[in-house]
Amino acid sequence: MPSTPNIGGNVPRRGELVMAKYVLVSDSTLMFDYRNFPLLDFLPCAPSSSIPRSLYYFLKGDVPRPLRNGQALLAPYPLRKLEASLLSCYSEKEVTVPHPDFLESFIREDTEVIGVSTMDPLGLGPLTMSYSALFGSNSYPWVRKEWEALISRLNTARRGTKAKILVGGPGVWEFMVFPDELERLGIDFAYQGEVDDVACMLFDQVYQGKLDPNVFTQGFMSFDDRFRRFYRPHGRFVSRKPSGRASPRVEEIASIVHPACKGLNEVMRGCGIGCDFCEVTLRPLRYYSPERVAQEVAVNAKYGGFTNAWLQTDEFFAYQHGPLYTPNVDALASLLSAVMSVRGVRSANPTHGRISIPAAYPELIQKLSGIVHAGPSNWVGVQVGVETGSDRLAKIHMPNKTLPLRIGSDGAWPDIVWEGTRNFNRYFWRPAFTVQVGQEEEDPEDNWDTVALINRMSNSQVDGRPFEFTVTPMQHVPLGVLKSQSFSSNMLDESQLAVYYASYRHLAKMAARDSVKDSSGNPFVRMGTAGLIRFGGWVMMKVVESICRKRGLDIDRVKRYGLTGSTRTTSSVSV
Repeated sequence: MPSTPNIGGNVPRRGELVMAKYVLVSDSTLMFDYRNFPLLDFLPCAPSSSIPRSLYYFLKGDVPRPLRNGQALLAPYPLRKLEASLLSCYSEKEVTVPHPDFLESFIREDTEVIGVSTMDPLGLGPLTMSYSALFGSNSYPWVRKEWEALISRLNTARRGTKAKILVGGPGVWEFMVFPDELERLGIDFAYQGEVDDVACMLFDQVYQGKLDPNVFTQGFMSFDDRFRRFYRPHGRFVSRKPSGRASPRVEEIASIVHPACKGLNEVMRGCGIGCDFCEVTLRPLRYYSPERVAQEVAVNAKYGGFTNAWLQTDEFFAYQHGPLYTPNVDALASLLSAVMSVRGVRSANPTHGRISIPAAYPELIQKLSGIVHAGPSNWVGVQVGVETGSDRLAKIHMPNKTLPLRIGSDGAWPDIVWEGTRNFNRYFWRPAFTVQVGQEEEDPEDNWDTVALINRMSNSQVDGRPFEFTVTPMQHVPLGVLKSQSFSSNMLDESQLAVYYASYRHLAKMAARDSVKDSSGNPFVRMGTAGLIRFGGWVMMKVVESICRKRGLDIDRVKRYGLTGSTRTTSSVSV
């Protein structure tokens, strides 16, 4: 366990630094604090032509301060997990995570591998593509501009050395679409897949240029339309051998030893719900014990100063679940109790969860809220994939997302979502919804069903309070359009534009209502940030409205759709 960090002070000169065999860095957009305002983390997804540089640089906030030795006090969680894996084989003098301001000081003639973790390097993520399609912008999004600046710095810093650049993380799939970008950017290798149990071997063999064919293959795994795996050979990709074990066992995953950004720590891996648009469902379910989760939370609390624990899951309510994904009440309560018992922790929230659980088990949400002290000044945030307001599409693409409920016998999908949102809000949980447009087999009525659901919830109340939720539209962009990189708002039909407008209209309402209480910093910074966010939400809504009007969308129809004569009474949802 590391000693208490020394923050600030002078950074040692290049010649004073100890050997850094492996230097670990990340896309800088994963390190900014974004003024600690919800949803501003998505700011880098915006096209650089749409967000002025001065505004972007203000809203993205700061990177956490460095330690006195120039290393990062905080780093993205995936990087901390990689660091922990390497520290199982190497000393802390050989593995370093430098602060972005001092990155070049740690790359020396004896550096062997520079490991880079990334989320959306080429700006092909769903939300980034949504902005590109909506604004018809072919300019680089900010996330890609930041990525290219980082890789340029790394290539300059390693000039004259034998250091290799090895890229990994969830954004590696984007290089599968544009593999030539690896060579253009000067990236030696991209690694695909979970790495915890083979990290030491991988880094050593990448530097030596000799990969063990019993463990690794040079190529990448992809999926067809039915999510069946197939492999493609490629000299700059490294992945696990197709016939070998695809994932580490939970006991082979090292626990972090230094604090992670946002106070993030992992609870489980995998999901298993089986939505046909999501790769996560293919990963095997593995659960950490409450004691092990608490151990990582303690690292973030003690050395990072975090009082809130962000619990990373692909599906929180599936933690040690029962038959048909029935929630394990005792396991969930024990998990959160262990987290809240950590010294210094005052609140906690999961990253992802499905909406059917609060719909069917309000007493569970009430119990968990009591454990994490949820209340009017302590809302529990959770991201929820609603994806659609259409019963038909929900049955096609995600029939198990409602388990243990069933669409039809236990209510229509929009009713389940409405009931779940009401029960979340009743016990002070604020869901951040995503919805999709452009799904396979989608028709315009499906999207109008989504508009109706958004409007219905935006005008609903629970216990005298308006529903609290955000909703972010995601665009499915065909592979051909991705490769041509030619985006236009003409990609969106009228019904899809209606989903965008309904979503951003509600977000503007939320920004106006919650911007002050959800911002942080001194009073002047809070008011300035809140004012910008409130104004930005209004401007975004007006920009989307202008695009919609130019495309001939009846704005007034969108505003009232689902509210005048077509709103259904919420059905009883039960198991």
